[in-house]
Amino acid sequence: MDTMTLWHITGWEFAALAFAALLVGFSKTAVSGANTVSLAIFAAVLPARASTGVLLPVLIAGDVLAVLTYRRHAHWPTLWRLFPAVAAGVVVGTLFLVWADDQVVRTSIGVILLLMAGVTVWRRRAAGAPAEEPDSVTGGAGRIKARSYGVLGGFTTMVANAGGPVMSMYLLSAGFRKLGFLGTSAFFFLIVNVSKVPFSAGLGLIDGRSLLLDAALVAFVVPGALIGKWAVSRINQRLFEQLVIAATVLGGLQLLLR
Repeated sequence: MDTMTLWHITGWEFAALAFAALLVGFSKTAVSGANTVSLAIFAAVLPARASTGVLLPVLIAGDVLAVLTYRRHAHWPTLWRLFPAVAAGVVVGTLFLVWADDQVVRTSIGVILLLMAGVTVWRRRAAGAPAEEPDSVTGGAGRIKARSYGVLGGFTTMVANAGGPVMSMYLLSAGFRKLGFLGTSAFFFLIVNVSKVPFSAGLGLIDGRSLLLDAALVAFVVPGALIGKWAVSRINQRLFEQLVIAATVLGGLQLLLR
């Protein structure tokens, strides 16, 4: 029995999922947060909860490609500071999924994303141009901000694979430049998404059927990543930041308006 028969999806629906997978590859190597469109497509074609389990391995494939592309640009002090808070957020998100329905999940994350985008724009206008290095992640205020964003990132990535926009807002607010942003987020999401697999499997979101569909979709992640790698060198820093913020706002709005 083929994959489309297992999921009862049409050829057009599979084409939509393939496009979403391509967009995942592009977002991982070019504009982080752009895969919020992928979240919407997966949730529209597949059952909402099941879509998160199908999407997770596709995201991991994109993370691997991003790490191979930008591994030299990761800022590890930031990563080590974030991981404990993210782990707490993943646990909270897992518990939240036990009782929350789709509407509560979508509304909660949509509000969080819009608030993060608004705060980030306000802070960047007040502070002026970002620094060349992510100095603002150090010190007491930096640690508090890292913990806050880390918990929110872990929570949103567990309940809806929507942690990308939250962490994008954190990295922008911390003053990361383009390549440092992409390298740090690549390692961050590879580690976090892999750590989510046991939780998702335990919730029944990943099973043989979902992995079979993933096997058909992962091939589309590769050309998306190649397009992203080609495009990122042609996007200046200011446009890069504007695109990331715009993608975050779009993701928040589509979650609230669905």
